[in-house]
Amino acid sequence: MYPTDRPRRLRTDGIRPLVGESSVSASDLVAPVFVDATTDERVPIESMPGHERVPVSEAAARVEEIRETGVEAVILFGVPESKDAKGTRAYADDGVVQRAIRQIAADTDAYVIGDVCLCEYTDHGHCGVIEDDAETDPTFTVRNDETLELLAATAVSQADAGAEMVAPSAMTDGQVGAIREALDDAGHEDVAVLSYAVKYESAFYGPFRDAADGAPAFGDRRHYQMDPANRREALREARIDAEEGADVLMVKPALPYLDVVADLRREFDRPIAAYNVSGEYAMLHAAAEKGWLDLEATALESLLSVKRAGADLIITYFAEDLAEQL
Repeated sequence: MYPTDRPRRLRTDGIRPLVGESSVSASDLVAPVFVDATTDERVPIESMPGHERVPVSEAAARVEEIRETGVEAVILFGVPESKDAKGTRAYADDGVVQRAIRQIAADTDAYVIGDVCLCEYTDHGHCGVIEDDAETDPTFTVRNDETLELLAATAVSQADAGAEMVAPSAMTDGQVGAIREALDDAGHEDVAVLSYAVKYESAFYGPFRDAADGAPAFGDRRHYQMDPANRREALREARIDAEEGADVLMVKPALPYLDVVADLRREFDRPIAAYNVSGEYAMLHAAAEKGWLDLEATALESLLSVKRAGADLIITYFAEDLAEQL
């Protein structure tokens, strides 16, 4: 007896592309860009091979390099010239990201997303206003409602500079509603909100904190970022953001949380994003340097798995490397 049902018939070269269920294209990808107000030259990021911080003067040139590969969208992160307790450089009109957005908007056709958070701008490295005794109190958390005002101000300042989308990432309760109201009041009804709706307190963020100089000076973020053990909570977080007006809902990180990406895809009728974070990028590079994995093949397979789980768009440090192949 031989099998009558032979799935391998659909795996030959001629038919394989026609019956593929998922695909990744350059237009699905968003490339992160780190803009540094403290340097006049490009600075390689040691823990993220192939990436660098760029001075404001080279922001547009860096984005144009990305655009030439076929990637059409970028998300900007800033390293400010100074920091303080309330992260005032995050929402300053002449802040590092605001200046970079103006330059990029004037000199390129890229779609510009501004990351809206305070951790890169506060001297304590947390994502908002903290208690006065936070450094000595291990149970401290960020003051939620005071932080909302600063996040809203940051989003409006980025929109004023020319951002077409803002991406609140602080995991502050009510952040999408506060930002949406502030944008509308400022005449930015057309600026979209990509919410980091489901952001876990993850061990995969290490290289990013090096890149953006945003590691906490003390403590951790477990009291405001999500517990990696929780799956159902993700739907609650995403539902709140959707009701508050988020245009796109994002899961971060991507690969360890593909089940959550799939959950959001089933439950919501708006675009789903996933952030293929710095640790995911760095670990593949490290394995490839050892000769254990093929970097390009594993990177592409990783992004394909994120699309298969249900993501419509992916923020990834592999964007440039894979775009031309895609």
